[in-house]
Amino acid sequence: MIRDITIGQYYPANSYIHNLDPRMKLLGTLAFIVSLFIADNAEGYFIAFIFLAVVIKISKVPIKFMLKGLKAIFIIIILTVVLNLFFTPGKKPLLDLGFAVIYEEGLYFAAFMAIRLIFLIVGSSILTLTTSPIQLTDGIEYALNPLKKIKVPAHEIAMMMTIALRFIPILLEETDKIMKAQMARGADFESGGIVKRAKSLIPLLVPLFISAFRRADDLALAMEARCYRGGEGRTRMKQLKYARIDLIAFIILVIYIVILVIL
Repeated sequence: MIRDITIGQYYPANSYIHNLDPRMKLLGTLAFIVSLFIADNAEGYFIAFIFLAVVIKISKVPIKFMLKGLKAIFIIIILTVVLNLFFTPGKKPLLDLGFAVIYEEGLYFAAFMAIRLIFLIVGSSILTLTTSPIQLTDGIEYALNPLKKIKVPAHEIAMMMTIALRFIPILLEETDKIMKAQMARGADFESGGIVKRAKSLIPLLVPLFISAFRRADDLALAMEARCYRGGEGRTRMKQLKYARIDLIAFIILVIYIVILVIL
């Protein structure tokens, strides 16, 4: 399960999506997320599915690798479906269980919520899978630049968000190693009730926190050794510039949003 989480990982490849400006990818991700809340019928979700499938195909990221991240949120998806299925009121009852009634509206709403959640995770994963940490930091900083007028430290916020995002796969790998080491010593993380399972995580959490603090301290020392002093007066070797491919991507994004709104 730990290895199935793909959020925060970068998949190197040579594709049109990888070559897009990170600001364009941030805009595209935000627009796709908003479009999922605009869509309220099967036709809209079908268009979103076609758009997402084409983007995944162009990105050259294996679909199996992309869908592997859904295993980690499988329980959340099931819980979302169950809650919407039993607690959505309607006019056309399909099944009366005595303690609860399942309506046709609840069935449709539960299906739409599950699809929306899956599309949200896969669509958001494309951003990190196709964008290197440096590009992602620069893109977030440029997006937050207007906030500098009200004394918001855009560079520091972007750096913190990127470091936190990139620490996810590192901590997951560390958790997997610690768990295997504890299991080799006889630890049991799967049997028993909820209370017993929670107690069995203590031998896992303590070394994980120690390792996380150690890695954070090493990162701070490495940044200080390279004379990092924040974003004030900082220059870049590679400046972000929009290219023709970004204009084409923007036009396609606008067409997608317009079609979705019309439907």
